This record gives sequence, structure tokens and C-alpha cells, in this order.
Amino acid sequence: MSQPTTVNYQMEPSQYQHWSVKYEGEIATLQLNINEDGGIRPGYKLKLNSYDLGVDIEFYDALNRIRFEHPEVKSVVVTSLKDRIFCSGANIFMLGVSTHAWKVNFCKFTNETRNGIEDSSRHSGLKFVAAVNGACAGGGYEMALACDEIVLVDDRSSAVSLPEVPLLGVLPGTGGLTRVTDKRKVRHDHADLFCTSVEGVRGQKAVDWRLVDEIAKPAQFAAAVHARASKAAAHCKRPGTSAAGQGVALTPLKRVIGADTLSYEYVQVAIDRAKRTATLTVHAPKSALPDTVAAIQAAGANWYPLQMARELDDAILNLRTNELDIGTWLLKTAGDAKLALQSDAILAQHQDHWLVNETIGLLRRTLARVDVTSRSLFALIDEGSCFVGTLAELAFAADRAYMLDLPDSPEKAPHIALSEMNFGFFPMVNHQSRLQRRFYEEVGPLEGARAAVGQSLDAQKALALGLVTAAPDDIDWADEIRLAVEERAAMSPDSLTGLEANLRFCQKESMETRIFGRLSAWQNWIFNRPNAVGEKGALKVYGKGEKSVFDLNRV
Repeated sequence: MSQPTTVNYQMEPSQYQHWSVKYEGEIATLQLNINEDGGIRPGYKLKLNSYDLGVDIEFYDALNRIRFEHPEVKSVVVTSLKDRIFCSGANIFMLGVSTHAWKVNFCKFTNETRNGIEDSSRHSGLKFVAAVNGACAGGGYEMALACDEIVLVDDRSSAVSLPEVPLLGVLPGTGGLTRVTDKRKVRHDHADLFCTSVEGVRGQKAVDWRLVDEIAKPAQFAAAVHARASKAAAHCKRPGTSAAGQGVALTPLKRVIGADTLSYEYVQVAIDRAKRTATLTVHAPKSALPDTVAAIQAAGANWYPLQMARELDDAILNLRTNELDIGTWLLKTAGDAKLALQSDAILAQHQDHWLVNETIGLLRRTLARVDVTSRSLFALIDEGSCFVGTLAELAFAADRAYMLDLPDSPEKAPHIALSEMNFGFFPMVNHQSRLQRRFYEEVGPLEGARAAVGQSLDAQKALALGLVTAAPDDIDWADEIRLAVEERAAMSPDSLTGLEANLRFCQKESMETRIFGRLSAWQNWIFNRPNAVGEKGALKVYGKGEKSVFDLNRV
């Protein structure tokens, strides 16, 4: 199946085909009821509450609206409106007819959304309870695994399962294997039996094996779920109904799409197809920001940190999905450094307010998208740049950072500056700050960087502190950047993806890095093997009444 020209990640509840949300005080219930004729692409039906990218785009939007539009919510129940079916996972026929790139991007976005659930639980205290009211297989169980707790209906038929290996010849692609072991701590022999069984596990055995937290008979199921959600809400630091105040409506982004451009108020993308580059420019605030909680809430979705994060998030997703041949992203910034640092100071000052905390969370997750993006990332710190504080995280996320040195024209020279936001507010998915990753958590370089907080650093000072890769002067700048970009474009995209992923996550591991690493290594390989996608591969013949034929060599 050919890939569509574009995928649009902007969504709003009036466009939902598959999800609905019910709000009852401090508990929100996300209800899955997939329209089988509502696939994002033609050629398959979403039967048995199976999902595709369009379902996940709605899910991501609904989660963000709970975070920002409903501060009274402290816990979220994820369930299904279909009788005896929770979710059967990613639609197999969609996977069977999709390109390899589509499958990988789909799995990555799904992973990030699941990771985002856990990120909200960790940083905002927003808790999630999966109410598994029927059959729960594959990606459906992976959705449940992302929640803090799982309640399974005990009706003698409903089971949880990860049947990808025996049924499809592939792996659970959205963190299933990793969460079973790392998060739920299912014993490895039990996990082996579980992940090679089509039928899955039900009832008390599912509790005993730690696959779920509780089972409940159908008559008691709703009460059991509500009790868990209420208990979880008691530990959430969000304001709740008594002090929530007004939520912030996530109004549609103002976006202009051209043949080779993507423009928002604070983010611009320019594509050079001949060079296979995209230049992303992120702008600082244009004027002084509101500095009181009341004024921040009044600004709503137009508050600079929130608006910029939403725009950058949308731009990243558009480029990743719709511009597969654009292999190098050139990261730039522009604007007034003082205003950018003022924005950081306000974030730090009011970090305990729910809206500011959720905005920091969105920035954290958006910057984490940059880290796991399979593109070469070069930061270009030239005249007019504004790599300060939060915006400097883009330079620290890059594979290389080039900074223009203008010793003879100091008034034109670019400068960078650090703020408190560079020291732990935006951890990567391995739970390190980018500066900790950069310096392998060595005390000396980190103390040197922290001592420079608030200072305006020219190229030589930044180079001496280890904050940039190279500092060419104005005579060498154009040639050095050109050669770097041309050399990158001539290398194998496959080997670059592997190189970048290894170097970006070079020290500490976490559950999230293991999920992404296993996705990019094992699943990428398996998705290319004939046992999965060959003419008689398991993924290709599923549902056709044919038996898969495997190459029995172990490789």
C-alpha cells in the first residue's frame, strides 16, 4: 500500500471516531469504541477494537486535553464500550499492507504515547487504571500495561495475552515484553509461557503471575475499578475539584503548510530537498511574559512555553511521518535571549502550579521526541541565535553543535546561556539530563556548567566548557557546515540511525530506552525478515486461511 501524502496530527474531540471521554469529578474515563470503517488509510477494517495510527492520534489528543483542560482530574480509567472486548491491539491487516517505514513510525508514536502516560504518573501524579472488561490482546494489553494498575473482569473467558510471536512471527511492538518484566516483574519463565501462548492468561492465574492487579466478577467489576481509581486519585498532586480553577482549552494551532515549508508562530520548518535537510527554527518569546499564575492562566494556550511546545511537537511529528527522505535536521533558534530566560525563570518560579507543571511536562516529552527521532541532528548557533535555557536543550540534544566564532565582531557574535531548566527539568527517556549524558555525570564538567548559569557565553567560552562541538570562525563557517551536511547525506541512513541511537543513549538505561532500543533493533530486523513479511510470512498470511512457512535457520 502506498503511503498517503500527509498525516495530520492535529485533532479535536469533535473529530473523534474511536474514543469518548466521561468526566465525573476527579475521575475521567477514556472509552474505546473503535469504528471499524474509520481507518486512517483504506484497505482494512478495524475489527475487534483493533487500532491504527488514527486511533492513537485521538488517544494522544484526549490525554493532552485531560492534562490541560481538566485540572480537576486526578485519575483516568481506560476501558472499552464494546461488550466482552477491551482491545485486540494493532490491526493486523493494517500491518500486513503497510510499508516498513509506516510500521516503525506507527510503533514509535504509540510507544511515545504509552511512555507519556507513565511520564504523567511520575511527574504529575495523574494515575491510570486499565479496566479490562473483555478480551485484551497484543497492543491492547500493552495499553493496559502502560497504566499504573490493571483490573481484569473475571468472567471465565476474558484474558490478557501477547500473542504476536506465535500468531504473527513478530514481537509485541509497543513495549509489551519490556513492561512485563521491568515494570510488572513477571518471572521470566512465566513470561516465556505467556508470550508464546495464543490463549493468554485469565482469572486468578493472571493475578498470581502479576499480569494484572485484581480480578472482579462482572457484577462487582465497576465498583472495583472505581475503588482503585478513587484510591489512586488521593495521591495525585493535581488540584482536584475543590481548587482546580479553570482549565486551558487547547485551541487549534495556527499552521501554514507549503510545498517545502511548515510555519507556526514560534516554529518554522524549511526543507531543502536537494540537500535532504530540514531547518527547524524555534523562536524566543516576542514580548515580556505574564509572571503571575492568574495572568498565565488567562493567556491559556497562547502562553509562550505552552504554545511553542505544542508547535514544536506537531512539527516533529509531521517531519518524522511525512518527510522520510529528509535525513538531516538543522536546529536553529532566534529571538531575544533575555525574554527566553525570563520564560525559564517563570517556569521555575511557578513549577508547583498545575498548569506550569503540565507545560513543563509537555516540553519534557517533546524534547524527548527529538532524542529518539531517527534523523541526524546538527545545531547551528550563528548570528541572531537564541540557544539559551530551554532552547539550549535543542543544542544539547543534537549529535553535533556548531557555534560561530566572531572574535573581530563581538557585537554580532552569537552567545549561549544556561538556566536552571538545563539541570533536571527535562530529563531524557533514560532519566538523565542532557548535560548529565553529555558529561557522563562527571562532577567537574557539570560543576563548570552550573557555575556558568546566567552568563552569556561566546563561542570560545562555550567550547571551553564543552557545551558545543566546534567553533569555526566566519571564514570557515560556511564551508565547514556545508561539508558536514554533505558528508552526512552520503552515509547509509541505516547505519546512521544505529550510530545515533547508540551514542545518544550511551550510559544509563531505563525501561524506556530498552523499549526504544528493542523496537529499533529487534523489531526492525524481524519486520524485514521473510518469516514475518515474506510471501508466506506469518504477518502476510494471517486471516487468509493459509499456513505460514518459516525459514527454520536460526540467525
